[in-house]
Amino acid sequence: MSSSTPPETRDNSAPTTVAADLQDERLTRREGLRGVLSGFATRVRTGDIGSLPVFLGLILIWIVFQILNPRFLSATNLVDLTLQCAPLGVIALGVVVVLLVAQIDLSIGSLSGLASAILGVTFVSWSWPIWLSIVAALAIGALIGYVYGFLFTRFGVPTFVVTLAGLMGFLGVQLWVLGPSGTINLPYSSWIVQFATSWFLPPWLAYTVAGLVVLGIVVNDVTKARRRTKSGLSTGPISFIVIKAIVIAIVAAAAITWLATNRGVSVMFLVFIVLVAIMATLLTRTRWGRWIYAVGGNEEAARRAGINVKAIYISALMIGTTLATLGGLMAAARLTAASISSGGGTTNLVAIAAAVIGGTSLFGGRGSAWSALLGIVVIQSIFNGLTLLNLSSDAQFMVTGAVLLLAVIIDALSRRSRASHGTA
Repeated sequence: MSSSTPPETRDNSAPTTVAADLQDERLTRREGLRGVLSGFATRVRTGDIGSLPVFLGLILIWIVFQILNPRFLSATNLVDLTLQCAPLGVIALGVVVVLLVAQIDLSIGSLSGLASAILGVTFVSWSWPIWLSIVAALAIGALIGYVYGFLFTRFGVPTFVVTLAGLMGFLGVQLWVLGPSGTINLPYSSWIVQFATSWFLPPWLAYTVAGLVVLGIVVNDVTKARRRTKSGLSTGPISFIVIKAIVIAIVAAAAITWLATNRGVSVMFLVFIVLVAIMATLLTRTRWGRWIYAVGGNEEAARRAGINVKAIYISALMIGTTLATLGGLMAAARLTAASISSGGGTTNLVAIAAAVIGGTSLFGGRGSAWSALLGIVVIQSIFNGLTLLNLSSDAQFMVTGAVLLLAVIIDALSRRSRASHGTA
């Protein structure tokens, strides 16, 4: 059946409309790209540079050490590097939370050493089930954090002072718990030692985990973009999400393939990354996380907004001390012993430096859980690389101190730039 509409009166604008829509889509896509680049340039200009200096610094450190010693990026050394990073990284993760509320915990080293002593005595000497020893150590760590928070919020004792007292006091408790021998060896056959020294993911499982992570990142980015679109906010082009996922997938696959030529991906290091991801989610996706940033950014404004500031301080300090004890347990398992040297030496300094170098501000309100991962990889890369070069400890400390000072200077300049642009 032929159409009754005369040919001269039919709508012939459809091709023109489609072409116009395609042109608008291309313009929108170009504007989206311009918007992303413009936004990035604006953030850099105003001092909101995020973790960019850390990434660039880490790449530079790896290039330099690889040139000086080709063994640095060998699979064997990188596997060892992941094992070195995990225990101190967990402690640094707790430091990040405490720094976000503009406080400090100087007792993390002593607490990690005390946790290892509790594990050694209860598990080896008293024959407790290992799970009970772990729970006891973590519970004591959480209780100590609550006491810190109570003393700070109730009596106004600065956290610097109360945790400094804890540093000295719990070091004494650690020595008392260990007794005259000063060292308790953990059975190598125990699962906690195996977990820290011998458990590695088979390649197929490592690839599967990496694939799930990339999928989760894509879903998260798409969901965030849809929420911003519904709210009338600008979003970047969808191609950026795809490119980001492809880059992460390629890097992860290459790293897993290279590590698999040796022992593979450490289960302990994977647990550390999972803890970082969980903390990042809590800090960015929950009301508690938003309150953490609010209290660290401006305590009085947070109080006037109805936030329970005391509860936030107490919870942050409890998380810091609990993660310090967990890191101490992981360190003892990796070394297969609890001793008077556990948690001593540079544990405090390295954990705090890792959080700061990773991008967490000493002034509170700025930072990310991923700062712990980035910072500890930077510091341990420096220690590891200088050790391969057979340099003494004095050189390691001087280089690490210089990197820490540079990170603090960048943070201070960033704050000054944001203040001058009215974005602080």
